[in-house]
Amino acid sequence: MTDYRVQPGQAKEDQVTAAIEQYTATVPSSAFLGLAIASIAASITVNAIQKEKANPALFIGQWVAPFLLLGIYNKMVKQHGSDASSK
Repeated sequence: MTDYRVQPGQAKEDQVTAAIEQYTATVPSSAFLGLAIASIAASITVNAIQKEKANPALFIGQWVAPFLLLGIYNKMVKQHGSDASSK
């Protein structure tokens, strides 16, 4: 069976990705969790205020998953990002 996995050091990231990782690594991971919780609260608040029109509340509620995914990406960059992109 052929092994198609990428080996460490085989692939390199471009300079744009490295610049983004350098900037976002300074943001604490708890900030992304805070943004996710704030979007949940904002969605509930907008839904309570505008009972007839729930579209803005649903739109704001969709922000939770991207914020949490960005937090995971941020954590991975802090743990593995500079080692993987410099090889």
